[in-house]
Amino acid sequence: MNVFVIPAFNEELNVPRLLDDLEARPELWTGGHVILVDDGSTDETVAAASAHQGELPLMVVPQIRNQGPGRAFDRGFRLALELCGQDDLVVTMESDTTSDLDALTAMLGAARDGADVVLASLKDGARLVNVARHRRALSHAASFVVRRGVGLDATTVSSFFRVYRAQILRDAYERFGADFIREPGFACKAEILVKLDGLGAEIAEVPVSVDWSSRLGESKLKLMPTMRGYARLMAREAAARARATP
Repeated sequence: MNVFVIPAFNEELNVPRLLDDLEARPELWTGGHVILVDDGSTDETVAAASAHQGELPLMVVPQIRNQGPGRAFDRGFRLALELCGQDDLVVTMESDTTSDLDALTAMLGAARDGADVVLASLKDGARLVNVARHRRALSHAASFVVRRGVGLDATTVSSFFRVYRAQILRDAYERFGADFIREPGFACKAEILVKLDGLGAEIAEVPVSVDWSSRLGESKLKLMPTMRGYARLMAREAAARARATP
């Protein structure tokens, strides 16, 4: 079974298109669930999602106020794990249609072959297309800093587009509790990956290009708050390593 966890904030233009795209691919969700966590949108995202017609097993979960994608993922993961068995898979993706659904077959296949986490990765020729310069620079810088800072062997650390084995997420909540996802902003994806890697998760990468021309509206990523989030994450990791050193 596949359970989708999709955070959304002010994506009323994109969410209907995403849900229609998923509706057209029942092989991805039949027997599973699609959890869309609205992160306190001030537009009509909730109404647009709730208006979707079809067989898609959709759950729309509104957050009271905007708290950031980290909080939305935490809410979605906790709901997903209530529905998942040990061998089920949790798929996370962007709500703005930039996650390439064509890549999911390979990503799900890598998870079924034994990977605990599968990343949509900018490797082996995959690239960012029509992406703002500051977003592209931040993605590359974040990956470099996290790889060097904690020794993580992963090309891409910031993308929302991933597949997790449900059991590795369950293990993480058992190990870290409420501290599993401390970063409320976009740095949460690097934090999740670092902590799962620390638990010994097998991480696989599938080359997937990202084309922003498919989305409508502006990115919700704010450069300075995101940079501060990465700085907090790396400071905590450095402190943890120092405490662990005899």
